[in-house]
Amino acid sequence: MSTEPKTPAPQVWPALRAHDAKALIRFLVDAFGFEEVVCYTEGELVVHAELAWPEGGGVMLGSEREAPEGAPAWPGRPGGFTAYVVTARPDAVHDRAVAAGARITMDLTETDYGSRDFAAEDPEGNRWSFGTYPGAPRPTA
Repeated sequence: MSTEPKTPAPQVWPALRAHDAKALIRFLVDAFGFEEVVCYTEGELVVHAELAWPEGGGVMLGSEREAPEGAPAWPGRPGGFTAYVVTARPDAVHDRAVAAGARITMDLTETDYGSRDFAAEDPEGNRWSFGTYPGAPRPTA
């Protein structure tokens, strides 16, 4: 049995809405390498989808739609989402994104804090940054 501490399963899930959620799912899978875990639909409407990032974490998304009666409106709008995605392989993700036709908004670059990053926009206008910076170390107990 290992005594190494385990990273907990994701408990924070960024969520976004899309005008064409089915097309956005295909794009995120094809261009960036997300993995479709579940996609619940009602006709053309994506009610709920989960996409896993192979290196950990993921996003949830669904189709833009009216809020149920009495519920507050969803505050996020299609195209208004941004995310930083950690990857040990930014060059490979970049090349995959370019090959899939993603609009690159920042070319591969070395940052002054030691990360290798690039940024792209999906067809809905959401902004995705990918890089090697894993965030600051977690505090120890």
